[in-house]
Amino acid sequence: MRNIVFTRIDDRLIHGQVMTAWVHETKANEIVIIDDELNNDEFLKMIMTSSAPNGIKVLIMSEKESINYLTEESDGNQLIVLAKYPSVIKNIMDGGVKIEKLNVGGMGARKNRSQLYRNISVSDDERECFKQIILQGTPVYVQVIPEEKSTNIEQYL
Repeated sequence: MRNIVFTRIDDRLIHGQVMTAWVHETKANEIVIIDDELNNDEFLKMIMTSSAPNGIKVLIMSEKESINYLTEESDGNQLIVLAKYPSVIKNIMDGGVKIEKLNVGGMGARKNRSQLYRNISVSDDERECFKQIILQGTPVYVQVIPEEKSTNIEQYL
């Protein structure tokens, strides 16, 4: 199993100072973005790859590819796993990927979503998905940047 040091849900995936802070905090040297739609868009892949902090390897892959990749033997790299939706994390967990804990960074307001906690909004399906992830033994928490106190979201579900 590859060495996943941080798993985060964030609508924006890689973005500036926040990602730089987490890379520094976790000592990660590789970011795996799991997003089927992004994986099929060469232009957006190029933009996302170029927005990563210097010296960080970025891989963008589908859910299926990521399950195969993340369950391979570790090559010594420290991985950050990013996805936009909790369903992606639940799917890779169901596929055999071990996620120790799940950080929720940004899930913005949109149709069919209601506020869960501060700037985190979820749909009924996403709320249920978080419950399932927690039932599998993976704590889910909100912490935008490493310097902030983390808040377990289980009580808000």
